[in-house]
Amino acid sequence: MKIELAESAGFCFGVKRAVDSVYSLAEKKQGPVCTLGSIIHNEHVVNDLEGKGVFVVDSPEEALADGNTTVVIRSHGVAKSVVDFLEKKGICFEDATCPFVKKIHETVSSYSERGYAVVIIGTESHPEVQGTLGWTAGNGTVIETAEEAEAFFLENPDQKVCVVAQTTFNYKKFKDLVEIISKKGYDILAVNTICNATITRQSEAAKLAARSDAMLVIGGMQSSNSHKLYEICKNQCENTFFIQTVDDLSSISLSSFTSLGITAGASTPNNIIQEVLEACQKI
Repeated sequence: MKIELAESAGFCFGVKRAVDSVYSLAEKKQGPVCTLGSIIHNEHVVNDLEGKGVFVVDSPEEALADGNTTVVIRSHGVAKSVVDFLEKKGICFEDATCPFVKKIHETVSSYSERGYAVVIIGTESHPEVQGTLGWTAGNGTVIETAEEAEAFFLENPDQKVCVVAQTTFNYKKFKDLVEIISKKGYDILAVNTICNATITRQSEAAKLAARSDAMLVIGGMQSSNSHKLYEICKNQCENTFFIQTVDDLSSISLSSFTSLGITAGASTPNNIIQEVLEACQKI
């Protein structure tokens, strides 16, 4: 069986930067370290950090229990109100927000102040989108589907609109939804904020799936970008399988395929990818 691993599989720049910062703080052992939400959507990394004493909090208020705790803001970013709270309370924190996400915060904040309505193309429940909403001064709307785009309207038809995207959103879907909104006649400024790493990963995965008999997508169950990769690959290759670790291969029969493609989401550690690759090579 021919096996091909996507070059872009695994940690992106923003995720690696955030994870490295937490490991570095844990190794220094200068006091308790916590992350505001799971540092990434991969339970194996979270469990490993927990073994090193890093714990997860769901709100900045929880970090007040120990004044010596260092809070790490994950790559997804947080709302402006959260940053303001940490600074006001004098809580020590490390901001590991991905620079690409930071740029979105600056964009929506700037245009909100200028009176624009802000549309975020993405999944409303995703922490990155929730954080971005918190920089729109209450002027933000989240749209994920064509139906939601069709239903979008402004009470003031003369109000200008700034459209941005979740950094890991499907690029083709983003363009389709922007087109729907554009037909409504509003004065729209569309800013493609999908990061280059995501576009490259999605494009490479689609091409790899198209020339493979079977496809493996490795990622955490809570990883939005990994599930988007799965959808993209499934559209090109019917025999696409989503797995979290090498252990999941036991429930999949790959021996009948002559070519296998492998890719992984932005929150999948390299060691897990290598374990899967080596196991497939033994088939």
